[in-house]
Amino acid sequence: MRAIVTRPRAQADAWVQRLRERGVSAVALPLIAIEPAPDTHAVHDAWTRLARQALVVFVSPNAVDAFFAQRPAGWAWPAGVRAGSIGPGTSAALGEHGVADDAIVQPAADSARFDSEALWEQLRAQPWSGCEVLIVRGDGGRDWLMQTLQQHGAQVQALAAYRRAQPHDDAATRALLGDAQQHPLDHVWLFSSSEAIENLVRLAPQADWRDAIAITTHPRIGQTARQAGFGTVREARPGLDAAVQALSELAQSLPSGRCLQSRAS
Repeated sequence: MRAIVTRPRAQADAWVQRLRERGVSAVALPLIAIEPAPDTHAVHDAWTRLARQALVVFVSPNAVDAFFAQRPAGWAWPAGVRAGSIGPGTSAALGEHGVADDAIVQPAADSARFDSEALWEQLRAQPWSGCEVLIVRGDGGRDWLMQTLQQHGAQVQALAAYRRAQPHDDAATRALLGDAQQHPLDHVWLFSSSEAIENLVRLAPQADWRDAIAITTHPRIGQTARQAGFGTVREARPGLDAAVQALSELAQSLPSGRCLQSRAS
């Protein structure tokens, strides 16, 4: 079996490499394209006001990379400003850009899920009245955390640091899509976004996914996969180790004796 990594290109390529190092056959099929925000000046301006923020929340590694891509030369993360992270991947991206571990607020390591609700559990005890909070994300997205912070008195602004776009529909994408549709039991789709599933449906509107297998990182994403027609959907915690474990457990459960060991891909 071959794992299909559907994250945006940069993350997908990194995941494929790490999965192969773990003995898993994997290939990248990015189902979300990441593009610069139409107004990059807004991101630059946010940097000039960064020291005023009590908290800056990043909703994904893409949000981190896009925000720091506009960092003025020579600027460092301001002391006393906390960086909110939805999960381990986002925290790792913050660390790579020089944000100290003690400045990062993130869900508990043993949290059942990594999402806005889990981050709020780490924030809810703080006094938020009058505090300025910036939420860095793509164009659109859930407003739950913004609304929750506002209900507790915070002054919250959302910043679109990048935009999500349809994946590139090229020959390689079509070939992989065709192979996955013709041989669904030879592939496992790894989904970390409902939008990726929605884009897959747009790419292959006539596809029948009843025999297809998906591993998702959140109940909402799992529900989207089921609505798209995926016959087997399993949930795993975000992160490479959890994905490898889920793939291993899935392989052991298959009656055909298939395995997930490396093959040329």
